[in-house]
This record gives sequence, structure tokens and C-alpha cells, in this order.
Amino acid sequence: MTHLQFLTANIGNPSVDRARRQLDWLASRPEHVLVLTETGPGPGSALLADRLTAAGWSVTWQLPTPAGERGVLLASRVAVEPGGCAGRVGYLPARAASLLLPTAAGALEVIGLYVPSRDASTRKVLRKQQFCQGAMTALAGASTRVVVLGDLNVLEPDHQPRYRFFQAFEYDFYRHLTSRLGLVDAFRRLHPRRVEHSWIGRTGDGYRYDHALVGTSLAERVSRCVYLHQPRALRLSDHAALSLCLRIHAPVLIGSRPALAATARSLS
Repeated sequence: MTHLQFLTANIGNPSVDRARRQLDWLASRPEHVLVLTETGPGPGSALLADRLTAAGWSVTWQLPTPAGERGVLLASRVAVEPGGCAGRVGYLPARAASLLLPTAAGALEVIGLYVPSRDASTRKVLRKQQFCQGAMTALAGASTRVVVLGDLNVLEPDHQPRYRFFQAFEYDFYRHLTSRLGLVDAFRRLHPRRVEHSWIGRTGDGYRYDHALVGTSLAERVSRCVYLHQPRALRLSDHAALSLCLRIHAPVLIGSRPALAATARSLS
């Protein structure tokens, strides 16, 4: 039986050259659903969307506007239907995307989020607060059969090491998702005490920014959740990717590996 596999990766608004290398790496991966965060309005993100579409994947992506904005792209090798949750995020809507993934065990709503980063400026703090509030409101209407993946740019409250510059609303966002909405941190469910970081700052400090959260009815089905550090080692991104596997039978797959489309396009 093929179990459903998901991968979230921050692609860092890539150039065309880096997007091609990212695509080659993604083509080597077994996951059925991709959540690519920090897409941009440039040709690199467009190339990824075009090549995945040409390979037969179902792609959900809203072009980020204005020019300096960023977004999230969902791509699935399982035939999907539009999801409703992301449409309820009214502020910075390109940073949220969702789809309904039919399975033999019932439909799952897959939600990709890319929460804004911030500096100490009031404008950036308020921007992040407003997006987090909009995401919490949108997710409040989601079912227990939901998978939320992406670069949330927040840390769990007992993150190691502890950083004093994170504000209460950032920890509250994580608490809201896990305590109030009942979502389960898939990595923490399998690895309660492991210290793992998905982004390393210039000072060498590590942060677990990238997350996979599942609804309560899916928690028992989490069979694997691991960080993949190859993207950082290969300089495809400054983030590690995160792979999640659920013990749910994958329906008939569509499309092919994206590198096949890339090769075909390069020969034309």
C-alpha cells in the first residue's frame, strides 16, 4: 500500500537557475503533495509552476502581488478539488493556499501557509500579527481532517534555544493552532524531545520554523515526519525541507515526475 506523503520546502524566491536545480531535487523525492513557500512573482517561481503543471501535477498558486510580496504553491500528484480554507484568509492571500484531497478514508484538506517574517519595525510586526490573526480565523472553520504545512516563521513555546526577541503573539499563534484548534505537531508527536532546526541564522543560531500539523483524526496515522537537510547542503535553499507520511492509502496518481517535463521542454 502506498501511504500519502507530503513535503514542505521554502524555495526562497528562486532564480531560474536555482529553480531548475530545485526541480531536479524535487523530482527525486517520493512525496505526492508539495507545499513550496516563499514563491515570488519572478520567472523562477513561474518555471516551477509551469513545469509541474506540464508534468501533469495539479497546481494551486496565486501570483504574489505587489512585486515584493511572497506566496505559497501547492502541487499534487493526487487528483484534487479546490479547498475553501485559504480563501478565508483575506490579508496577504497569496501566502495561503488549500486543496481537497480525496482518499479512501475521506477527503483531507491540505493547507499551505507562509507566515511573514518580521524585523523590529512596527509596520512589519503589525503585518505579521494581521496575517496570523487572519489565518487563525480561517482555520477555525476547518475540519479535524486537515493537514497544515509550511514556513510558519514561529517557534513552539519551549523551543531550544530560547530567543527573547520573539513576541507573545508569535508563541500564541502556535498555541492557538495546537491547543485551541487541536492540531497536532506531527514532528513533536514522533520526536517529543529532539532538538531540530530548519533554518540557521548567520550567527549559527537554529530555528524550527517549518512545520507539519495534522487534525486530531489524523494524528494516529502519522508514520514519519523528518527534516531533510539536503536543500541547505546543496544550496537550493537556506531552509531544510520537511517530509510527512500518513498511513492513508494514496488514490490513483496523476502526472509524472517534474524532471520529465523539464527535460522535454529543454529539448524543444
